[in-house]
Amino acid sequence: MFKQLTTCVLVMLLAACGQQESQPKVFTFTAIPDQDEARLIERFGKVADYLTEKLGVPVEYVPVKSYPAAVTAFKNNEVQLAWFGGLTGVQARRLVPDSHAIAQGYEDQFFVSYFIAHKSTGLELSDSLPESIAGKSFTFGSKGSTSGRLMPEFYLRETFGKAPEEIFSRVGFSGDHSATIALVQSGAYEIGAVNYKVWEDELAQGKINNDDVRVIYKTPDYVDYHWVIRGDVDAQWGEGFSETVRNTLLAIDDPEILAAFPREKFVNATDDNYIAIEETAQSIGLLDE
Repeated sequence: MFKQLTTCVLVMLLAACGQQESQPKVFTFTAIPDQDEARLIERFGKVADYLTEKLGVPVEYVPVKSYPAAVTAFKNNEVQLAWFGGLTGVQARRLVPDSHAIAQGYEDQFFVSYFIAHKSTGLELSDSLPESIAGKSFTFGSKGSTSGRLMPEFYLRETFGKAPEEIFSRVGFSGDHSATIALVQSGAYEIGAVNYKVWEDELAQGKINNDDVRVIYKTPDYVDYHWVIRGDVDAQWGEGFSETVRNTLLAIDDPEILAAFPREKFVNATDDNYIAIEETAQSIGLLDE
């Protein structure tokens, strides 16, 4: 009886192992949390479904709580693909040898940041950063955001020749662009810097009251968001898999998926596109934050 039981258990264990081995490996991706979590799950759940269908392997979106967490997940191979901003993409590629930028949104070739102000400041849209913002309270987005921190800080330093803490009475970090808009709209901060795409999206949704908050400056353009893939995916999913992922992203033409980003389409990207971002981050000491 004992022998029969042992044999049965062994057979069951072997069968279970066989089932596990036959299950296809899950390809995972993440994205910097630049908006509220519900919006991100809606956006990237659709992308996961699309990639699963087109790549022929199960694909899952892995949400993260912060920009650094997205970089860490990529570094630790918890995800193999990531939708990064310019700065986080550079940070991730420096940490993972042979990882590469493979695609960016069409609009990411000429991205801009908006400086926004509460109505109490009396500020209006200007062709340059108004000197009168000095002495007011100011909030960036995430510390690792290209459009919500890196480039706005670059233009602040270029204009005033000082660090933000020397320009403003109080400097904060909201965590994401939606939060920045809400904080400035409420008057909790007088000035803020945001991703123009999030601003335009929330304006279209009626979430922004232009009587309370308005754009006062638009930066010169720069490259920003992009997809980055780990260099070891071909070893795990087969020769040419990374190129297949690139081509699959470039081929997205479903308006519903593209509108979720929102982007007109995806275009090819290379690491060289982000050299200026890396140099800018290095010049103001943000690269290793």
